[in-house]
Formats: sequence, C-alpha cells, structure tokens
Amino acid sequence: MVSKKKTKQLRPGWDEYFINIAKAVSSRATCLRRKYGAVITKDNIIVSTGYNGAPAGMKDCLEVGKCTRKELQIPHGERYELCHSVHAEANAIIRASVDELKDSTIYISGADNGVGECLSEPCMMCKRLILNAKIKKVVYSDGNGKFHILDPKKWLKKRV
Repeated sequence: MVSKKKTKQLRPGWDEYFINIAKAVSSRATCLRRKYGAVITKDNIIVSTGYNGAPAGMKDCLEVGKCTRKELQIPHGERYELCHSVHAEANAIIRASVDELKDSTIYISGADNGVGECLSEPCMMCKRLILNAKIKKVVYSDGNGKFHILDPKKWLKKRV
C-alpha cells in the first residue's frame, strides 16, 4: 500500500499540471520565431486555451514562409504592431466568457523555435488584457524549467 504522502509526490501540483498543458498548446502556434500557449482555468477546470497565430481567415507566417519582424531584425519584445499574430493570452481571453474569466488563472508557456523553452512573462499589451478580464492569478514559465506565480494587480503598483 502506498502512503498518501508518497502518492501526492508522484503527481504534479495544479500549477505544474496546467503550465505543462500550456506548453502543449504552444505546439499549435504558427509563429516562425516563438511559440506560446495559454490556458485559462477556473476552479482547476480548463475554460479556454489559446496560442499565438494569425487572426482567423488570414494566412499565418508558417503558410507565407516569412516573418516581417524577423526580416527587419527587430528584437524580441519590440514593434509588435508589425506582427501579424494574435498573442496566446489574447486568443485564450477572447474565447472565454466574462464569468469564466473573473477570478480565473492564466498559465503561459513559450518556446524559442529550435532553441527550447523561453521566458513567457506577458507583454504590456497582454498585461492590460489580463487586468481588464479580471484574471486573478498569472503563472508563466521562466525559460529554465520553472514557473512564476503572481497577482496581476501588482502590475498596477509599478505605474508612476
């Protein structure tokens, strides 16, 4: 017979479980530079997922075979207005209802194409969407096999 304590160690916690699902969701991304996945949960039930890719009905970067930001050698995190993709967080948020989003948790995981896991902290645009959606908790991968947990309301305290 396996003790309760030992059984618990054999299973991942909820945060680890859902961050791994976000990593799997990222495999559907259509960006040539980075692949991100997002999972929104409420009461440990998945309510929505999203990955970065072109808006519905548009050709994505994989289909076209080029990335405008890459061609212009724009560093990661800059000039998103030139990108054709919708971010994973935004795609997950637009696919959930207001009631599902309020007090929910969003998990975000990303990978550099061909390099491995990358820091997946939301950009400023996605931070605003997360705050507006009233998401209570954000969990994102740090690029080193670990994840960070934070309260998005703390982003407001940084504003001067």
